[in-house]
Amino acid sequence: MRWLIRSVLALSLLVFLAVAAVFMIPSERIAALAAERFAEITGRRLVIEGAVRPSFFPTLGVQTGPVSVSNADWSGEGDMLRAEGLSISLDMAALMAGEVKITGIRAQAPQVILERARDGRENWVFGGRNDGSAEAGMAGEGTPFTLDMAEVSDGRFTYIDHGAGHRVTVSAVNGQARIPAFLGTADFTFDAILNGQPFEAALKIAEFAPFLQGRLGGVDLALTAGSADVRFAGRAGWKPLTAEGELAATLADLSAITRLAGVARPTLPQGLGAGRVEASGRVTLTDKLSVHLRGGALRLDDNRLTLDADLTTAGDRPKLSAQVSAGALSLAVAMGGQGGDIGGGARGGTQAAGWPTSTIDVSALGVMDASIALTADSLDLGVAKFGTTRVVTTIDRSRAVFDLRQIAAYQGTVSGQFVVNGRGGLSVGGDLVLAGLAMQPLLIDLGGYDRLIGNGDLRLKFLGVGNSIDAIMRSFSGSGSVSLGKGELRGLDLAGMLRTLDTGYVGAGQKTIFETVSASFVIDKGVLTNNDMVFKAPYVTASGNGAVNLGARTLDYRLRPVALAAVDGSGGVMVPLLITGTWANPKFRLDLEALARERFEEQAKELEARAKAEAAAAEARARVELARKAEQELGIVRQNGESLEDAARRRAQEAIDAEAGRLLERLLGGGN
Repeated sequence: MRWLIRSVLALSLLVFLAVAAVFMIPSERIAALAAERFAEITGRRLVIEGAVRPSFFPTLGVQTGPVSVSNADWSGEGDMLRAEGLSISLDMAALMAGEVKITGIRAQAPQVILERARDGRENWVFGGRNDGSAEAGMAGEGTPFTLDMAEVSDGRFTYIDHGAGHRVTVSAVNGQARIPAFLGTADFTFDAILNGQPFEAALKIAEFAPFLQGRLGGVDLALTAGSADVRFAGRAGWKPLTAEGELAATLADLSAITRLAGVARPTLPQGLGAGRVEASGRVTLTDKLSVHLRGGALRLDDNRLTLDADLTTAGDRPKLSAQVSAGALSLAVAMGGQGGDIGGGARGGTQAAGWPTSTIDVSALGVMDASIALTADSLDLGVAKFGTTRVVTTIDRSRAVFDLRQIAAYQGTVSGQFVVNGRGGLSVGGDLVLAGLAMQPLLIDLGGYDRLIGNGDLRLKFLGVGNSIDAIMRSFSGSGSVSLGKGELRGLDLAGMLRTLDTGYVGAGQKTIFETVSASFVIDKGVLTNNDMVFKAPYVTASGNGAVNLGARTLDYRLRPVALAAVDGSGGVMVPLLITGTWANPKFRLDLEALARERFEEQAKELEARAKAEAAAAEARARVELARKAEQELGIVRQNGESLEDAARRRAQEAIDAEAGRLLERLLGGGN
C-alpha cells in the first residue's frame, strides 16, 4: 500500500507545478520538473507523453496524456505502470489551509506490474538499495489526506513471484475508491476478470490509516463471481495476511470460485457439492495460511451439516480436520447412482438388467487429506440405508478409510471398516460385522429381493476392484458367514414341493417357515460359493451348496433335504431341489435324476452287503465241513473252545513227543 501512497504524493507534485504553469511555466517544463522530482523520490523514470493540461477552477488539477513509470532495474517485464491518461484534482481551499484533500483521481487503462524477485526484492519498494530517496518516515509520507473519488477504467494488474513461479493477472478492471476521512472509513468497489472469470468486489474499511499500515482492523468484504457470492465481516490485516470474522458463502457448483483460484474444479458427486455449496460460520485465517471454522454450517446440495473444522496448508498437501453433525444425510448418488441407475437396489431391483457400468469418480478424495468425525441422524448410501451413524473418516492420498463406530441399520447394528481407495484406479474393501439385521428391508435395498423375512447376523470381509459398480461386483473376493433366526421364505413352499414332487408350490401366497439358517461362504472373482448351508424348518431340514454369481446376477444352488415328514406325520421322501437362473427370474426344479441316482446307489450298496453276507456264510459252512473231515480222517478231537488249527497243532505235537520218547528209550538201552 505504501508504494501507492508515495506514487500519489509524487504525482500530487504535478498539481502544484500546474498551478505555477497557469501563470508562468510552459506545460512541457511542468512535465519535466514532475519527472525529475518523481525520479528523485522513487528512483524510477516518469514519462509523460503529450501536453500537460492544468485546471484552476472549480478545482485545482492536472490532466495528462499517456504516462509510464519504469520498473526496477532487475525486472524484465517492462514498465511498472503505464496508463493512457491520468488526471488528479485537489481542493484549493483545503490545500491553502494545509490539508490534502484529493477531490478526484482518474486513471485510463492503467497497466500495473508488481513483482517479487527470487532474492525477495519487491519492485514496489522505493529507496534504499532500490534507488531513490524514499524512506520510512519521509516528509509527507504520513500526511493525512482524503479522497472524494478515485476511478480506474479498463485497468490491468499483474502480480509475479519469480521465486514461487506464480503469475496472476487481473484484467478489465473498473473501480472506484472513496476515503472521506483518513482516520475513518474507506470504500473500494471494482469489477474485473481473473483467469477468465468476471467478478465484482466491494471492500469497506473501518479505519483507513491503520489498515494502510497493514494492521488488523475492521473490514466488510463482498465478492460476487457468476452464481457465487461471498461475504465477510470482521477484522483483517495484510502485514501479515490475517483475518477473523463471520463468513457467509454461496458458491453454487464451485465453477466460478475455482476459476478465480486458478485450479481445476473438482468433480464432486451429488450430495457432496455437485451443484450447490453453501458455507457460513466464524472463520479465522492465520499468518501461516491455516483456516479455522467454528460454529459452521455447510450445505452440500440437499445435505445440511454443522461443523467445526481446521484446514492447514503447510506441507505437501492441505489437511482438513473436522467434527461434523448432520440430520438426514443422503450420499446415494455419490455411492454410484440413484433411481434405476443403481441396478441392484430397491429402485433398480432384481429386475434390472445388471449393475451400473457408469464410471465412479472419486477424484475428490485427492483434493486434500482429512480426518473427519461424522455423526448423522440417518445416512442413505443408495444401496443401503442406516439410522443413527457415527463414523470417523480418514483420507490419506486419495485413500479413504471409514471406521464405523456406531451404525443403526435395519433394526440391528453395523460395525467394522469400509475402505475406498482411489490411488491409481478404484478399489473398495471392508471387514464388517452386521448383527441382528432385518433381512427383508436389507435385501430389498441391496438387491430388490423381498422374499426373505427374519433377523440375522452377517460377517463379511471383501475386496473389489474396478471403476464402476459392475466391474467391482465382478471382481469381488472375500469370505464370510451368515446366521438367521426364525423367519419365513415367501413365494416358496419348500416342504410342499418336496413332499408332493410338484414344483408348482411357487408363487404368491406360498411360504416356508424356518427355525434357523446358517452358512459360510467364500467369494472369488465375483462368485460366492457355499458348501455348508443348513436349513431347519418344522417339516423339512435341508443342507445346501452352490454358487451365487454376484457379477452376472445368477444362481446355481442345490438344496437337499436330510429329513422330511409330511404334515400328517406319515413321512415323506428326500428330493434335491435345484435353484438356477437369474435373480430376476429364478427357476426351481426337483432333481429327480439325482434322486434316482441316489436310489440306485443305495440298492447297489444293499446288493453288495447281501453278497458279502452270503459269501461269509458259505465260508463258515466250508470251515465246518473241513473240520469234520479232519477229525474223521486224522483222528483229531477238538477240545472245548479249541479251533481246528489249534487241535491239529496239538495232535501233531503229541505225536512228536511220543516218537521222541521212544527214540530216547532205544538210546538208553531200555528197548529192543
